[in-house]
Amino acid sequence: MTLHSLTRVSLRAAIVREARAWIGTPYVHQASAKGAGCDCLGLVRGVWRALLGAEPQAPGPYTPDWAERGGGEQLFEAAQRWLHAATADPAPGDVLLFRMAHDAPAKHCAIFTESDTLIHAYWGRAVVESRFARWWRDRLAGVFAFPGADRGPADIF
Repeated sequence: MTLHSLTRVSLRAAIVREARAWIGTPYVHQASAKGAGCDCLGLVRGVWRALLGAEPQAPGPYTPDWAERGGGEQLFEAAQRWLHAATADPAPGDVLLFRMAHDAPAKHCAIFTESDTLIHAYWGRAVVESRFARWWRDRLAGVFAFPGADRGPADIF
């Protein structure tokens, strides 16, 4: 299956399927290997590689507390460079960015699924599918689409 053979809707379904294939992968900071280990960014990077090919940019080393140590909006800026900003509510396959505190930089990401859940990795857990509960909604900082999964006027989710 190639990117060019997928419609926006089928690419979004493929993103969700690939993200679900990572469920159970242990949390490992800075890793991005399905079944072996990943963090939240590693999950998004792995889905990118599986469906779009080589990553456009290596993230470089980062510490677990990079944002608290003056890391700026690095995650948000990278999402703006390589993904497509979405202005509506999340749709299946979208990448969601979160601020863990309202005045902090975005430092967590997840992939939204079709059943009001999200798939993500976070410290102390494996990759899981969680409810997109109010706690997460209150911390939502941005919604982005993978290239090729941009929303068109005829898309129905």
